[in-house]
Amino acid sequence: MLEMFSKFFGKRTSKDVAKERLKLVLIHDRANVSPQFLEMVKGEIIKVIQNYLEIDEDALDIQLTKTVSEEGEGVVPALIANIPIKSVKSCGR
Repeated sequence: MLEMFSKFFGKRTSKDVAKERLKLVLIHDRANVSPQFLEMVKGEIIKVIQNYLEIDEDALDIQLTKTVSEEGEGVVPALIANIPIKSVKSCGR
């Protein structure tokens, strides 16, 4: 029930913060980048997208992982983003 209220009012619980930190540690281990680097990338992606869209930052999920290359010649880093869009901003046209 607390999760429902926190989602509705936009407040993050300590459980949510701990879950996000754990995700960052796991992503760091998989992709061999620091959590600070991933947070920096996440922040930049949010800034760019918010120029055009209103997004739900609390539900935003960005992961850096590894995947097999298209050529099948090895493993390469991959950025996976799940960005819930609330609305599209008008372009002023």
